[in-house]
Amino acid sequence: MLGLAQHLVPAYRSVFLSFSEGGCCQAFLHEGRRQGFDGWELSNDTPRWAAAIHEIRGWLRETQAGVLCCHGYKANLLGRWAARRENVPVVAVSRGWTGEDFKVRFYEAIDRLFLRRMDQVICVSQGQRAKVIRAGVPASKVTVIHNAIDASRFTRPNPAYRDQLRRLFPKPPARIVGAAGRLSPEKGFSVLIEAAREVVGPSSVGFVLFGDGPLRDTLQRQINDAGLQSSFVLGGFRNDLDCWLPSFDLFVAPSFTEGLPNVILEAFAAAVPVVATAVGGTPEIVDDEVSGYLVPPGDAQALANRIQVLLNSEEQARTMGQRGRQRVLQNFTFESQAAAYRRLFEGMLTSFPNSVWERASSKRRFANLTGHMNNHRRKEETELPGPVFPNQVWEREGNALEGHE
Repeated sequence: MLGLAQHLVPAYRSVFLSFSEGGCCQAFLHEGRRQGFDGWELSNDTPRWAAAIHEIRGWLRETQAGVLCCHGYKANLLGRWAARRENVPVVAVSRGWTGEDFKVRFYEAIDRLFLRRMDQVICVSQGQRAKVIRAGVPASKVTVIHNAIDASRFTRPNPAYRDQLRRLFPKPPARIVGAAGRLSPEKGFSVLIEAAREVVGPSSVGFVLFGDGPLRDTLQRQINDAGLQSSFVLGGFRNDLDCWLPSFDLFVAPSFTEGLPNVILEAFAAAVPVVATAVGGTPEIVDDEVSGYLVPPGDAQALANRIQVLLNSEEQARTMGQRGRQRVLQNFTFESQAAAYRRLFEGMLTSFPNSVWERASSKRRFANLTGHMNNHRRKEETELPGPVFPNQVWEREGNALEGHE
């Protein structure tokens, strides 16, 4: 969000508001302020639905927002009602659905219903676009705008981080395979552990999985039962993954479902080759047999085979990693993402002639009620079911809202 906001300046300016969620929003708001964006914590949240909608309406009036963008089911629900009452066009950003448990599936069903009632829906991948259309949203309302990253954060490997990775193991391995993400069922890390059994035997290979989540104990038991205690490490939550990624020889993403995984973009930005499952928007990042390998979800043997191929050929791995980095630099930058958002918002100007958008057109203020997806960088509390929803108001010299589910 902040990277996008930076690249919308000076045409548009962002200000952030956030639902409190017990103070979980403060880290985001603090970082936003550090980067020069104003941000505030909203006073109302569920179950005070009416009060929350009223407060969002107040900020839409205060900022003279011309459009409200919502990310996530709670933002969609509350944001849509607030925007409608203020005659503000409303856009949803759909990143993906996990169906992790009954509670999540219930909220995601609500999300699908409200997406149909949005004026526009932004999907982070063509794969998610197909799901959104199947959920009943007219194709004419759906636009794909890919995620973006700052590739300049990923430089040559720091030998100190490589040494720290090797010291995680009783016997330092020659090659290290990395993975990162929330330790939850949809990420498929149990399949990675199965694949590791096939890879570790004949090779001096170690596996490091960064992240935390509800399956941590279950995965550790699986590692122990497989006899991989000395070669498969759960590295815990890291907020500095960009420092560790360049030190991996290979990155693996074994998910059962994805929107458009930022962690693969980051691995490529670090010139690390990727083996991933062909789900969601992942094939839109990984060019099979060019920058990495794609395998079917749940197939531990196929995953192991492709990992072994890259571990056996350092030259091929290096070439694939460089191709991946070039792909990120060409297609997944904040500059291109911001340009796509500007085109969408400017196009909406002519679609709502009687809205606040037209009345505020001289200032081009845009409100964006967005949310973060579960992320390996965030602490366990913010990785549990129910994504955080930063609410961002964009304006030409403008504003933003942020909240948590």
